[in-house]
Amino acid sequence: MKRASLILSLLAILGLAGCAVGPDYERPAIETPSEFRSEIGPEESASLADLPWWEVYQDEALQRLIEEALDNNFDLLTAAARVEQARAQVGIERSAIFPQVGYEGAAQRGQIFTGLQSPNPTINSFLGAFNMAWELDVWGRIRRASEASLANLMATEDVRRGVVQSLVTDVAAAYFDLLELDLEMEIAIRTTDSFKQTLDLFERQYLGGVGNKLETSRAAAALAQTAAAIPSLENRIVAKENQLNILLGRYPGPIPRGRPLVEQTLVLQAPPGLPSTLLERRPDIQQAEQNIVAANALVGVAVANFFPRIGLTSVYGGQSTELENVVKGPGSIWAIAAQLSGPIFQGGALIESYRGQKALFDQARFQWAQVIVSAFAEVSNALTAQQKLDDVRAQQEIAVGALKEAVRLANLRYVGGLATYFEVLEAQQQLFPAENQLAQTRRDQLLATVALYKALGGGWSADDFTPPGWFEFAQVCRDTPENASVPREEVTATDQDAAPPRDDAM
Repeated sequence: MKRASLILSLLAILGLAGCAVGPDYERPAIETPSEFRSEIGPEESASLADLPWWEVYQDEALQRLIEEALDNNFDLLTAAARVEQARAQVGIERSAIFPQVGYEGAAQRGQIFTGLQSPNPTINSFLGAFNMAWELDVWGRIRRASEASLANLMATEDVRRGVVQSLVTDVAAAYFDLLELDLEMEIAIRTTDSFKQTLDLFERQYLGGVGNKLETSRAAAALAQTAAAIPSLENRIVAKENQLNILLGRYPGPIPRGRPLVEQTLVLQAPPGLPSTLLERRPDIQQAEQNIVAANALVGVAVANFFPRIGLTSVYGGQSTELENVVKGPGSIWAIAAQLSGPIFQGGALIESYRGQKALFDQARFQWAQVIVSAFAEVSNALTAQQKLDDVRAQQEIAVGALKEAVRLANLRYVGGLATYFEVLEAQQQLFPAENQLAQTRRDQLLATVALYKALGGGWSADDFTPPGWFEFAQVCRDTPENASVPREEVTATDQDAAPPRDDAM
């Protein structure tokens, strides 16, 4: 028994201290731009993304909507449940590193033909035993599988963070859309009243014998066309409110407003920060990198499949014809065995599996690079939109001011007999779309800041939107020997490097 215990101890040490074959993860090299493409000056270390969303969106009504969405949005709740599922999968994968202990029991009663006695004797048989099976992870197959599972958990957590980021952005964008529709409604009502006053003026002129029927008909048509915009806007407002309600996880209903669109104050020329920080800020980039980590670990699993599996099995219990003697009688049974099994010929399945995992690693690496390229493009687009929309708004404000003055002068000239009805209607009809375009530009400026905030990786906070115990759980998983090579902030590797098998050697 002492010799068996010594063998077990040596095998256990071998299983725990064995190297994990396959490549240890290192972040693929990628060149990123030294600056964002925009017309701003040199980048600063400070960034809009450093601010939490409640400091970017200072409208209290919007803040309450975002908080409600973060509590009740079904997409976010689904993402959180997927994190829990991935966390459970990590536990399932890690469980294989430990001995698997079970129990068994059996009871039999029957007759055995002996040919010597009649009748044949009836025999009872009872069995109770514990069994154990343990695969020694000499080559690190289980550790690599656990590493891949942990990377999947981290990627799933990054997906949840991305949902938080998108949810904050979507609620803010829909809210600003709603405020812009409110402003368009205000403009439509005000313009309708203006056209009604013009129609009343033309009718008085016509009844006084100064005007004509053509003037009143044209004014009535202009009034009807403008008034038709009001029910259309009402429909769009209800649809936008319903869109917000879906994000909030509640049934259709009115949405409370805070400050009107013209009073919304966002940082319209915010610093983007240093380009090098983008890779660490955006959840989608971090998710893509964790997919590389998982694919890299699965390459190690494919390599380990070439090597034999070493395991231990044992059983201990009792067997007797009397139930009470199973645990105390002389019929105790025990056995211990070591097993070794490995592949000799698999028809090329193992090498093709290895090649397939290498291809999956390459796919994950290319997808990660694509996400980074797209991220820089999104930042550039948002920065450019911010800068150009500022110029557009300035020119549109000049145009609206000039058209308002034109309407006032046209009415004065018409009353004084110096202008025709055509000048009055033309000035009013030009003012209405110009005011709508100005309102839309104001909204677009806000949306550009929202888009920049998201593109830079702002909109979520690990401190406020992380499931309880997540960081502690991840740290424990990282500190265990089977997961020591999984990186998060920095790449660390405790296992010895082991090059993957050469194709010509298999």
